Amino acid sequence: MSTYLEELSLSEAEEVKRTIRDLFRQTCILQTKYDPATLTPRDNPRYQTCAKHRAFIEDYVSVLGCELIHDPQEHIFRLTGEGAAVERMSITTTLLVLILKLIYRDKVLGEGLHATVTNLPEMREYGKDTNLITRKLTTAEWREALYLMRMHQMIDVPGAVRDVDDETPIYIYGTINLYCSALDMNRLVEKYREEVQEAESREEEEVEAGEEDYNQDAAE
Repeated sequence: MSTYLEELSLSEAEEVKRTIRDLFRQTCILQTKYDPATLTPRDNPRYQTCAKHRAFIEDYVSVLGCELIHDPQEHIFRLTGEGAAVERMSITTTLLVLILKLIYRDKVLGEGLHATVTNLPEMREYGKDTNLITRKLTTAEWREALYLMRMHQMIDVPGAVRDVDDETPIYIYGTINLYCSALDMNRLVEKYREEVQEAESREEEEVEAGEEDYNQDAAE
């Protein structure tokens, strides 16, 4: 395998190495990326590298227990298999991924593929309407979720994640659909909705029990 890279120019060999690193870090490479502020599409050079050196990359990742898959419908290359990184997301991040998937579905059905842009207020509104997010999230929780979703090519934002505010456009990529099917999404939404409601009920019961204990102590 090293012989293949040695036959390339230094710059092209380095581009292949960077592309492989990106595949393992973010699990997929998009053909086209969008500037979320202008919705201007840009060809992704990493995708072209995957296409040009596909046979070599397939052999390379197979040694590490992975398979390089080309999805022509979503226009991506992605890694699968035991060697592919599995991101362990927090419950809050998982819920925000589900919310973004709902927003993406509604926008594609209602406004078409050129309208897949959202923002924090809309995400909060969907969270409230679905009962998936019923409390105010901390800045750290938002940043963690947005950072992971951006790293795994589910979204993009102009500038740094730390600078995202209510006015910042958040572009949703079709890769959001790779993380669960429509049927799975409906089941997960219902599952997490029930869990949130159960957690709220437990909190209310604990508060009521605490008040009763306090009142009894005060009476004594």
